[in-house]
Amino acid sequence: MSYDNKLDNPVWHSLNETHAGMSINYNNLKCYHPDYCPFGGYQPGDSISNYLEDYAALIDNFFIVGEKPAFPPILELKDELVCLQMIIDQQPTELLTEKFIRLNGAYENELFELVNLVQPGYFRHKTVLLGDYYGIFKNDRPVSVTGERMKMNECTEISAVVTHPDYVGQGYAKQLIAFVVNKILEENKHPFLHVAETNTGAIHLYEKMGFATRRKISFWNVGKKL
Repeated sequence: MSYDNKLDNPVWHSLNETHAGMSINYNNLKCYHPDYCPFGGYQPGDSISNYLEDYAALIDNFFIVGEKPAFPPILELKDELVCLQMIIDQQPTELLTEKFIRLNGAYENELFELVNLVQPGYFRHKTVLLGDYYGIFKNDRPVSVTGERMKMNECTEISAVVTHPDYVGQGYAKQLIAFVVNKILEENKHPFLHVAETNTGAIHLYEKMGFATRRKISFWNVGKKL
C-alpha cells in the first residue's frame, strides 16, 4: 500500500506502524491509549460498535477519524469536525530567524499548558511522546509551539500549531511550521497536517507556505449519552 493511500486512514496506519506501542487494539479498531491521544481509526466497512463501547469505558469523549462508524446505544455523535488534510513536498522558503528549542523533557509542562490554553481537548500529558515538539521562547517561556503527532513509516503529521494570544501576528507559527517541515523532509518522510475547514486564516497561511489540500477528512466526536 502506498503512503498516499495510508493517509486516507491515518490513525489506523500510525497505530499499525510507528505508534504501534501506544495502541489499544480491538480487532478491526485501533485507538491511541487515552493518555496519549483521544483518537481511533478502523478499517472501513467493518462493524466496530461493540469495540467503541469498550474504548468508551476508558475515555468519555474521543474522535474516530475517517468514515463515520455506527455507534452502540450508550454512545452518541457529539459533533463532526470536517478538516482539510494538507500535504507539502517541498521545503518552505520562509526565512528562519528565531531560535527553536526542543520541548520534549524539560519543557513538557509548559507545552501542555500552552496548547490547552489555545486548543483545549486534544493534547494530553503523554501526547508529547508521539514526536518531537519545538518552541520559540520569549521572556524565558514558550510563546509559540509546533510538533509531530500521528506517524507512519513514510509520513509524519504536523500538529499543535499554537501561539499564545499575546504573541500572535509575529510570524512565529510560520517559522516553526517551516522548521518542522524541513525536519520531516530531511528524514525522507512526507509531512501532512489537518486543519478545520472553517479555519480560513490557517488554511491561507498553509497554502502560502506550499501546502496543498489532499482531501477532506472527518473527525467524529463520540461520547457517552447524558
